[in-house]
Amino acid sequence: MNGMASDHNTSSQEDYLPHYLRKEDPFASKLSREADIVAGFYLTVIGILSTLGNGYVIFMSSKRKKKLRPAEIMTVNLAVCDLGISVVGKPFSIVSFFCHRWVFGWMGCRWYGWAGFFFGCGSLITMTAVSLDRYLKICHLSYGTWLKRHHAFICLAIIWAYATFWATVPFAGVGSYAPEPFGTSCTLDWWLAQASVAGQAFILSILFFCLLFPTVVIVFSYVKIILKVKSSTKEVAHYDTRIQNSHILEMKLTKVAMLICAGFLIAWIPYAVVSVWSAFGQPDSVPIQFSVVPTLLAKSAAMYNPIIYQVIDCKFACCRSGGLKMLQRKSSLKKSR
Repeated sequence: MNGMASDHNTSSQEDYLPHYLRKEDPFASKLSREADIVAGFYLTVIGILSTLGNGYVIFMSSKRKKKLRPAEIMTVNLAVCDLGISVVGKPFSIVSFFCHRWVFGWMGCRWYGWAGFFFGCGSLITMTAVSLDRYLKICHLSYGTWLKRHHAFICLAIIWAYATFWATVPFAGVGSYAPEPFGTSCTLDWWLAQASVAGQAFILSILFFCLLFPTVVIVFSYVKIILKVKSSTKEVAHYDTRIQNSHILEMKLTKVAMLICAGFLIAWIPYAVVSVWSAFGQPDSVPIQFSVVPTLLAKSAAMYNPIIYQVIDCKFACCRSGGLKMLQRKSSLKKSR
């Protein structure tokens, strides 16, 4: 019986034909023209805001590039990834939505899929490195004493190599990039898992190394940080106001760092769920209209971080002004004494 079941599963996998290999045009939009126009305008706004925001972050950081600390270097790298998604990827999908079909052919589809996966993976691994940096800095104080700028650049090289490897693996024959079911965008070929066991192994590897493992590291890091902050709150309460203010600032910065990761994951997890269901669920069970919304939400992830950076700058500005006033008061007291 088991042998008959396995033979049936194998034959069903071999009989499965992905949507892009069927008779209909894989690059023709399956949405209404009005829906494509709305999606095109939405991505245009997202692309402009993301380009301006991340470009501003990179420009301001370039003015003080020699003074950037390791954590700030990682932040700039995250802005570079987000800018890459906006500049390299979004114009392809915007033009295709307005044209009511994908107009760049298979070569453009593979390039678009590679670029989106490359910069998306780079963003997630960068945030994983940031979360580890925050964890080590707060929970293991000795870490901050030996961390130098060249360590940050080594970490950047590892991040880019990691993203390049996993984004390029599909071109080695173990995977591929293919058009989305709605026709006007391209992505990793999740439907390979429906066709063969080798496809399932490839998709599972991508999911583990490019989504699950980084997400677990991020969640672990911030859970440990929260526990550490809660345990140290009582100790800090016994110190003077200056130390208490510094402790409050660290808590706020940690919350902002968590917000950056949460924004990215909230934007990408619905798309990941739909992709996993397309790969391992019932074939063609995801409605085409339903699959568009997670895709558009994921494309908006690059817009959030510059807004959060502005919040960080405001926190630092408040901290600096408060710190200056405190120092001025102390100096005046010393002079009067």
